[in-house]
This record gives sequence, C-alpha cells and structure tokens, in this order.
Amino acid sequence: MSADISEWADPGDDYVAVAVEIFSLLADSTRFRIVLALREGELAVGEIAERVTKPQATISQHLAKLRMSRVVTTRHEGARVYYRLSNDHALELIRVAVFQAEHAVDDTVRHSHHTVGANTVGAH
Repeated sequence: MSADISEWADPGDDYVAVAVEIFSLLADSTRFRIVLALREGELAVGEIAERVTKPQATISQHLAKLRMSRVVTTRHEGARVYYRLSNDHALELIRVAVFQAEHAVDDTVRHSHHTVGANTVGAH
C-alpha cells in the first residue's frame, strides 16, 4: 500500500459519492476499452471505434458520458473532434483493476512492482 494513504483515507461524503459514480462509469466494458485506447494520446471517434471494435454511434454515446464526468476532454480541428484523457487517474484505476483481476483469474500474477505517484508498491 502507498505510504501516504492516510492523507486521503477518510474522504468526505461528496467525494465518496463522486468516486462511486466514477467506478460505475468505468464498470462498462466499452468505456473501459475507450480509456485504454486513449492511453497513448488523443484520437478521433472513428479511430477509437476501430480500436474498440464498436460502431461510431456507440462510441460517441460513451464518449459523451466520459466527457460529462470529465474523464476525457476534446480538441476540435475543423469538423473533427479529438478525445484525450483529462488526466491519468481513470487509467490508473483501470490498471489497478486489471492487476486485481490477475489475482482473481490467474494462478500466476504477471505484475510484481508498479509505481503509484512517487511511491513504489512491491509485490502483493
């Protein structure tokens, strides 16, 4: 566990409510995959649809939800809209969820060390 967890271990009710909404938002496999697709930079809707293998209309609906929750932001270039992650926090949540899934699915866990901020967390 992170050495500085005590700094945020008891968030207020407002933060808990919003955090739960974010978990709910990321609990959808299409939105999960959209965040993964955007991990290397901004993409247009069509590019995201290709990577996630879903219709553009479906991707647009999910992107709207991610944008309203401030998980992604947009940049307009002419008629094209490019999406990117607002910050690395949603990607970090997904990364940790995949690490937890390794514990639940595999006998051998592939991750052994990872960095969270400035703190290194060892094997678990």
